[in-house]
Amino acid sequence: MSINVSHSGFQSERFAMRHTSLDKLIELQKNPANIRNLCILAHVDHGKTTLADCLVASNGIISSRQVGKLRYLDSREDEQIRGITMKSSAISLHYQEGGQDYLLNLIDSPGHVDFSSEVSTAVRLCDGAVVVVDAVEGVCPQTQVVLRQAWLENIRPVLVINKVDRLIMELKLTPQEAYTHLQKIMEQVNAVTGTLFTSRVMEEQAEKTKDEKGSGTLPEDQVYDWSAGLDEADDSNLYFSPDQGNLIFASAIDGWGFSIQHFAHIYSERMGINAEVLRKTLWGDFYLNAKAKKIMKGAQFKGKKPLFVQLVLDNIWSLYDAVVIRKDKEKVDKVLSSLGVKVMARDSRHSDPKVLLSAICSQWLPVSQAVLSMVCNKLPSPLQIAAERVEKLMSVGVRRFDTLPESTQALKNAFLQCSSNENAPVIVFVSKMFAVDTKSLPQNRQRPLTQAEIAQRRELTRQRHAERMATEQTAAVGHKNHAGNNQLNIQMGELSKDDMENQVPKESKEEEQSETFIAFARVYSGVMKRGQRIFILGPKYDPAQGLSMLPEQCSASDTFPEVPHLSCCSIENVYLIMGRELEELEQVPSGNVLGIQGLEEFILKSATISTTPACPPFTPLNFEASPIVRVAVEPKHPSEMPKLVRGMRLLNQADPCAEVLIQETGEHVLVTAGEVHLQRCLDDLKDRFAKIEISASKPIIPFRETVVRPPKVDMVNEDLGKQHKVAVIHQVKEDYYHDRSSETLHVDSSGLVTLTTPNKLATVSVRAIPLPQEVTCLLEKSSALIRTLEQVNMSLKEGRNIDVSVRTLEAIADFKAQLERMLQGRKWRNAVENIWAFGPRSDQQSWIPLGQPVPVSCLQGTNHLMATAPVNSFSNGGTEYGQLYPLPQRSLTDVPSRLTICLGLPPSSKPIYHQVWPKHSAKQTGGLSAAISLAVSLSRR
Repeated sequence: MSINVSHSGFQSERFAMRHTSLDKLIELQKNPANIRNLCILAHVDHGKTTLADCLVASNGIISSRQVGKLRYLDSREDEQIRGITMKSSAISLHYQEGGQDYLLNLIDSPGHVDFSSEVSTAVRLCDGAVVVVDAVEGVCPQTQVVLRQAWLENIRPVLVINKVDRLIMELKLTPQEAYTHLQKIMEQVNAVTGTLFTSRVMEEQAEKTKDEKGSGTLPEDQVYDWSAGLDEADDSNLYFSPDQGNLIFASAIDGWGFSIQHFAHIYSERMGINAEVLRKTLWGDFYLNAKAKKIMKGAQFKGKKPLFVQLVLDNIWSLYDAVVIRKDKEKVDKVLSSLGVKVMARDSRHSDPKVLLSAICSQWLPVSQAVLSMVCNKLPSPLQIAAERVEKLMSVGVRRFDTLPESTQALKNAFLQCSSNENAPVIVFVSKMFAVDTKSLPQNRQRPLTQAEIAQRRELTRQRHAERMATEQTAAVGHKNHAGNNQLNIQMGELSKDDMENQVPKESKEEEQSETFIAFARVYSGVMKRGQRIFILGPKYDPAQGLSMLPEQCSASDTFPEVPHLSCCSIENVYLIMGRELEELEQVPSGNVLGIQGLEEFILKSATISTTPACPPFTPLNFEASPIVRVAVEPKHPSEMPKLVRGMRLLNQADPCAEVLIQETGEHVLVTAGEVHLQRCLDDLKDRFAKIEISASKPIIPFRETVVRPPKVDMVNEDLGKQHKVAVIHQVKEDYYHDRSSETLHVDSSGLVTLTTPNKLATVSVRAIPLPQEVTCLLEKSSALIRTLEQVNMSLKEGRNIDVSVRTLEAIADFKAQLERMLQGRKWRNAVENIWAFGPRSDQQSWIPLGQPVPVSCLQGTNHLMATAPVNSFSNGGTEYGQLYPLPQRSLTDVPSRLTICLGLPPSSKPIYHQVWPKHSAKQTGGLSAAISLAVSLSRR
């Protein structure tokens, strides 16, 4: 056995096991340079929570023997039963590295696809992420999703390849085979990161080329070189590699993990080789020439063992062979001697060899020390937040950073400085609201009594007893003849009057306040204090409008006129989140994660809060999964309907992804992201929020379909002519509508579908026409501008004046001109002037109706629907855009007699939602739904 380890690593690990006091954590909060806000991201069952247990155990909060069994950050009962994380949980840890004290605000996030919204809420509050990958399963779908979420939020990731022990115990790989396998996993992760990097560089290059062409610096006929920006872009620090210090190999369940730097330090002392040289050569195609005593390149070509196999993996494999596989006591003693490790007698005699293995590895290669050291050295502090990320957070919708008011742009420096001075503006983002038991709040929690309090209570009890005895003696002398039932009745009457009447309201009040909502937030600037007055900025708040309506230097404590989407409130309490516990604080400085009480009446799910009205609302969270599974919920006892309504309101606030709808029929609908998410929401509704017995319908999932371009040639490469097209039309009509009356549905050879209502009073004609590819791309690219058009129209409908910038007006006019230029020909005559609505959208209203004219003459009409099929990534079979062609929520009288649906063909055939007119009955809309479906099917050519 050729392994050894210095005793200094063991001593530092023992020091880290000391429990950190609350006062020490409060002191560490004041130094943002040594704060690390990080989250753990991974696919489900890749070992996130077990790794979090190892880090929590390093602070002495839990025992190292409970790692992987306690799952400390999984505080819910259903999380413990299922063995998966469902809610993101935070905890603050203390770590010493290089003589400095660090505060690590760690957030453990779920890996199940149903709870990816919890990942979004965690990523927004962090500056870095620890991405965990299973050494056997490798990169899984959710691994790609979390890497993309971290990329979109512009936070820096580090990689932990976990469960390396499975390569030994399950796959039975040799060290050389394991090295090749680990290389492939690292390359898979780097491939995902490289794809994200390439797409961003190409988007920036395309935008730059477009601006240059618009300014006339480039000729119109120049060929676009898509790879031009990739040569100039810097990706040196983008990828994961052990020699860069951003990758760790670990087995969290066995308590060990290491980086290349750790072994480079060990072998530099034993072999007399520079530690920096070993750091660069331990991973790669290098081997040790024993004769020349040199490290040389070309291990694979010469058939030599790579240094990583010879100096690292061979030793780990030998340890598992001696302790777990063969259980050779003599060899184990040699291992302990060579490592300089001491284990307790009960560990060495334990029947489970994994106990002895964990005792050895936790001293030789402690995983908590390796991960926390990498976090402190490789992840940025709040002071190192990128200016690009700040501008992206402050730019909502089509508003660019340079178009914001000057006072708003000046807040960028507050983000970058992360100052906690008294004059610094307070800027806080709330990513979600979570419910806790009111009794578990620090101010309501039972605490041990002091000796003075015990003596005081004892004396008070004696006085009450003496007064009671005196009262009873007086009553016995004065009412000797009336001590029967009258006295009992009087006492019961007094009890009923003084106690029983007050008891019912007290219980009902406690029932209503059994759950308290805490805001999960981060301070980006200033100091958040208890009792402080702050502004609540809604997602539609416009700082330019707010500053124009408010007096200068206006604060939340002043009296100010009503401003749209702006309110103010007082902070009741601020908390330090410690996993399952909350610790009460007086204030929280900038750069820290915290919990805030007192915002449940003002914030539904997420919001931006600040002490200055110049602060803009942050960009919305990026949710990778959309809620698609819906059920109808009702109480088993109709008299408990108010409790159900209140419970669903609380559930809607407590879950960032769940949606609660009330249909026109009065039916209460719950929409979730999947079956596991649905079950958790129903359990919460029944046990926590409504506290009643409920009945839920069977889950309903919207039908998913797509539009694909059919082949232009048949199986023998012959063109499909017009006769074949007509035959397809008749075949589709015969297949789909053979059981329908021909009197109500008619299809002509041009693809026009005519539907007559059952009462013969109305006739609707529908035709679906594919949009040109360039129009589809234009609509996809201009989605933010189309949303701006909708906001303008809604404001005009409500009679409100809205200021539209000159840049926006020019963009709208340019958008219309491009549409007119692209839609040429007889069938597109006056198409732009007759656009009825755009769609789909990502929210519940899937169409953007343009019923009112906008300030310039553009995009208004009566009888065209323009839709583009989605091109972005999707989850659970759906897309972030929602439905493909549901009609707008209008009455039947608003539908034009002749309707043309213009469908943009997606570059890839991804499933999309299909749901038609949920507001109308099946009898009214069944035929029209079929007509639209038939028209779309006929448009595929």
